[in-house]
Amino acid sequence: MDSSDDNKAEHSACQNIDTSSVQQTSSTHDDVTQKDDVTSSMTSQESDSGGGSPTNSADNISTSNTATVNTEELKQPIQESQPRESVDFKVIYNKKKFEVNFELDSTIADFKKHVETLTGVPFSMQKLMFKGLAKDHETLRTLKVTKGSKFMVVGSTINDVLAVSSVIPKEVQKEEDAATTSKESFCNQKVHKKVLDKYGKPEDALPGIQNKKVPLPQVPLTGMYNKAGGKVRLTFKLEVDQLWIGTKERTEKIQMNSIKAVVSEPLEGKEEYHMMGIQLGPTEASRYWIYWVPAQYVDSIKDSILGKWQLF
Repeated sequence: MDSSDDNKAEHSACQNIDTSSVQQTSSTHDDVTQKDDVTSSMTSQESDSGGGSPTNSADNISTSNTATVNTEELKQPIQESQPRESVDFKVIYNKKKFEVNFELDSTIADFKKHVETLTGVPFSMQKLMFKGLAKDHETLRTLKVTKGSKFMVVGSTINDVLAVSSVIPKEVQKEEDAATTSKESFCNQKVHKKVLDKYGKPEDALPGIQNKKVPLPQVPLTGMYNKAGGKVRLTFKLEVDQLWIGTKERTEKIQMNSIKAVVSEPLEGKEEYHMMGIQLGPTEASRYWIYWVPAQYVDSIKDSILGKWQLF
């Protein structure tokens, strides 16, 4: 009885050992299978990436950054090749109209070079008018030029200047020579001295500033008088190249390119004011005299009427 029980116990123990061995063997097999799967997966990924050797994450990041930089570099030339913004507008000179397309960020100085090819007016003799006198450093964009805008060109071609200079009468030359040799100032000439003594300084004279140049105001210049003592106002219609000389009785509208000369001289003892002669004809006798012109506007008046380049 005891021997039989011992045999059963030994047999049961052997079965337990065999079962444990089988379970361990099965577990080991599963681990090997999982490792093979992982290895196979890694091999597959390396094969898909086209590399036979593993690539670490740092290399991937470096490659990604390089790709990004190259993409940005490729974009840059495309942006530079884009056309600049331009605008269509008109240029008017001597009643002729020119259709123009020009870049908005171009300066007036650049535009004048193009205007010279259109009109024949040299760069240095041009005045471009757009809501007033356009300055060389300004751009079409800052001036707010839009589609359909109009530029007025004021100036003379070289041929016009040569034509005028070739027909100066001999008597005019004689008068110019006489004026040069005369040392008497305008103020001390009998005809002007009489006017100044009789009428004195106008009550509504604008303030005068000596040794200073100021652009013309947007409103007419007033507070002056002529030889007859009549009040005078000067209006500069640059958009149509005209000077308006207004009095109580009438307003003379004069084309600026018909004015032959503009002369001026400070008033003796009142140098912040000038007397000015606007020559409307071929001789000095045609000068229209204006008294008590504020000194700070004298150069701007001459520039507006004759341009910075003057024949006389």
